[in-house]
Amino acid sequence: MSTVNTAPIKWAQRSDSLYITIALADVKDASIVLADETLKFKGISENKQYEVDIAFLKPVDATGSTYKVLPRSVQMHVMKKDKNEDEFWPRLLKDKTLEKNQVKIDWDRYVDEDEEEGAGGFDTSALDGGMDMGSMMGGMGGMGGMGGMGGMDMEALMKQMGDMGGGDGMDGMDGPDSDDDDDDDLPDLEE
Repeated sequence: MSTVNTAPIKWAQRSDSLYITIALADVKDASIVLADETLKFKGISENKQYEVDIAFLKPVDATGSTYKVLPRSVQMHVMKKDKNEDEFWPRLLKDKTLEKNQVKIDWDRYVDEDEEEGAGGFDTSALDGGMDMGSMMGGMGGMGGMGGMGGMDMEALMKQMGDMGGGDGMDGMDGPDSDDDDDDDLPDLEE
């Protein structure tokens, strides 16, 4: 394991925080050091050594941030230092070149700056029970926040489907007792 690979990073943001994902599965021997201006990560995934050493575009609040090593990735909710600034960063890293080669936008968590109010904050349920950046070791537990169908309201969904018209919801569909004899023309099956 002499070769060290660069770990892939995905990120999204809100006006007060960043959500950073290191997209590596089954990370072992994880070492994560978050300072107010940098993030350093080392770990092993699929018997390969990976690391990240980045400098943020602007300062972050390392003590108010959390992370968790999950089965498919390492996820971090990093708080921005200047909460009064209320603006989105144009990019994650100080180094534009490094950003182009190493960092991708997390489209699953992405929200436009002008749509942030309606979208709310990040879903950090996967980080419940996670570690603050000051501590390193602790139980990983299950995948918190995965209860049921992720908050899907099945009753409301069924009501919505029932309200689609047609009374019984099957408008124009013939049931098994239908008087429609489309199969009168079919020949009898041979035995």
